[in-house]
Amino acid sequence: MKPPLALMNYRVVVCLGAGGVGKTSIAAALSLGEALRGRTVDVMTVDPAPRLLDALGLDSDSSEPRNVELNGVSHRAGARLRALRLDPKATFDSLVERYAPSAGAREAILQNRIYRNLSQALAGVSDYMAIEKLLELHGEPTTDLVVLDTPPARHAIDFLDAPRRILELLNSRAAVLLGASSGFLGQSLKLVDIAARGVLKAFDRLTGLRLLADIQEFVRGFEGMYQGFAERAERAQGLLRDPRCLILIVNSLRAIGLKPGGLIVNRTLPEMPSLAELSKLKIAPALKRKMRRNWEDFAALKSRESESLSALRAIMPRRAPIVVVPDLGREPARLADLAAIAHWLTGVELDDDSPPASTK
Repeated sequence: MKPPLALMNYRVVVCLGAGGVGKTSIAAALSLGEALRGRTVDVMTVDPAPRLLDALGLDSDSSEPRNVELNGVSHRAGARLRALRLDPKATFDSLVERYAPSAGAREAILQNRIYRNLSQALAGVSDYMAIEKLLELHGEPTTDLVVLDTPPARHAIDFLDAPRRILELLNSRAAVLLGASSGFLGQSLKLVDIAARGVLKAFDRLTGLRLLADIQEFVRGFEGMYQGFAERAERAQGLLRDPRCLILIVNSLRAIGLKPGGLIVNRTLPEMPSLAELSKLKIAPALKRKMRRNWEDFAALKSRESESLSALRAIMPRRAPIVVVPDLGREPARLADLAAIAHWLTGVELDDDSPPASTK
């Protein structure tokens, strides 16, 4: 197995992957491990489990960085760990408040019912807002490292490509159609576009919902803000490609010019006990037979796990570390649990009374 992750040369760590693999706990443990070394670290989590929220001292509305008390875990002087939970709508609102061209435009967008729904439900908003928050945290002069737990995605490219996708949406033909003023009808719009607007107007007359007017108001409200979105998207792409940004986990990164800096295999099975030891147990024969069947089942799982690890090592870049983290046997609920995971990830030393992770 290659040595644990060395993060001292990095300013950003991005953890990618699907939901349910312990990605949020890994991000939190990496952050704690670097804080224990004396660095100032910010970690942004996405939908953490209640126990992890408790371990970090967060609550459900912790959308701004909050200091994590490091009492009970040994750390060097100067250590600081801040954590926050991504709130896509709050982040979107803050962007509108910061970059709207006028107070009137800001209020028009925030109060628009289309915006209020889309800012919470639009596909890709969580990805894009995570990147926006990453840029904000990275700009903090007192922060040594930012660790980002990304929203769950089937493919890493779904997250990494979020800035381009959100810009394409805002600049799409549909947005131009819905936001175009009536003075340009017949000059810049095709007949099919005029027909589409006619259908929406007819729908408004029948329902009284003023759907077209609300959508037009929403689209026009962003006039003057597109350039800012484009500039930040370019900054985000540059940050993700910076040598001081470590991309951890999964697939399809080469398609957009990124290389995985490492792979974390979480919750691996412990080493199997010796079958000879089982045969020496002084227990009823029937129970011993059941235990032997259980041993054989787990041995088969362990064998498949070992084969999978070998296959992963074969396809990863030669110098990219593969870090194997044993299963704790429970969900991490305390800083001590995260410190045990951090020990496997980064090699940070634990106190003698700290509970170790399962050995591998």
